[in-house]
Amino acid sequence: MSEPTSPETAVLDGLVPVVPHPTDEVGVNVAVQAALAAFAAAGNLDELKSARLAHSGEKSPLSLANREIGRLDKSEKAVAGKLMGASRGRVNKALADRTAVLEAEDAARILVEETVDVTAAPRRRRAGARHPLSTLQDRVSDIFVGMGWEIAEGPEVESEWFNFDALNFAPDHPAREMQDTFFIDPVDSHLLLRTHTSPVQVRSMLEREVPMYVLCPGRVYRTDELDATHTPVFHQFEGLAIDKNLTMADLRGTLEHFARQMFGDDASIRLRPNFFPFTEPSAELDIWHPGAKGGPRWIEWGGCGMVNPNVLRAAGIDPEEYSGFAFGMGVERTLMFRNEVPDMHDMIEGDIRFSEHFGMEI
Repeated sequence: MSEPTSPETAVLDGLVPVVPHPTDEVGVNVAVQAALAAFAAAGNLDELKSARLAHSGEKSPLSLANREIGRLDKSEKAVAGKLMGASRGRVNKALADRTAVLEAEDAARILVEETVDVTAAPRRRRAGARHPLSTLQDRVSDIFVGMGWEIAEGPEVESEWFNFDALNFAPDHPAREMQDTFFIDPVDSHLLLRTHTSPVQVRSMLEREVPMYVLCPGRVYRTDELDATHTPVFHQFEGLAIDKNLTMADLRGTLEHFARQMFGDDASIRLRPNFFPFTEPSAELDIWHPGAKGGPRWIEWGGCGMVNPNVLRAAGIDPEEYSGFAFGMGVERTLMFRNEVPDMHDMIEGDIRFSEHFGMEI
């Protein structure tokens, strides 16, 4: 049968956190030795912090024993004070010495790890650049600002009324279905991620005085799968003009000027009849792209038309006094056929080599 562990051995082995009596020289010395051993065993500053809290913190055996001095008789206080003062002094000195050693080791390690070889060849970092989508969007904005238009922006989380109702979308229109639109939970909040920047046009009509000429660029969301020609998050720029006596001729002239600014003086446009809930009459816009890869050809670019009178009424504008035209194109699509980008993935993967192809414009 093995012999029982002595109190001194138990404390030193960390088995029993015994609080000694402040006049018990043996018990106090055991606590001191346990503290010195713990400090010496600490291999880094974090371990030393744990040892300090255990052996000299407020709840350590020595601290708790020191508190008991106040409860002693006067005849014992002098002896206990002398014993505890000397003991705690030894512990504090050992802690300070070990702290100095570990801090020096830590500083030496950091010095080695962070050494810089000043003789080595420098690692040159290439300058970044704005994404081609951003620069193209800014170029479009600059063209319209040069024509006297204003830039308008709005929230990406939009009310269903602004996104659909005010734009003359019927209650059963397919675009309102969850398989076509990202609705925000709960659905009865009637909030969604805007599917186009047309809500900004509605907000502009409500907030601005007529006549108005605004361009609305921004990010939009639809439930498309990501492939070579589609992405669920993309960018649009839409234009809205409200004034007296505006006609399709004004729309055509504006778009023709815009096309030539974007694609050169040889570019031209054509309008094909179509239907959109928010314009009447409506048209698909094609552009004759003289510099297209494989030779000049017609390319579908976007939609346009005269603002539907119902949309004007929803914004409080009298369609008997004012008329307007609107148009919209995708920034990604414009970049694809303007700069011969074959795959939508190239635009969203963040590869710096893609941006470099367009020049490192800041």
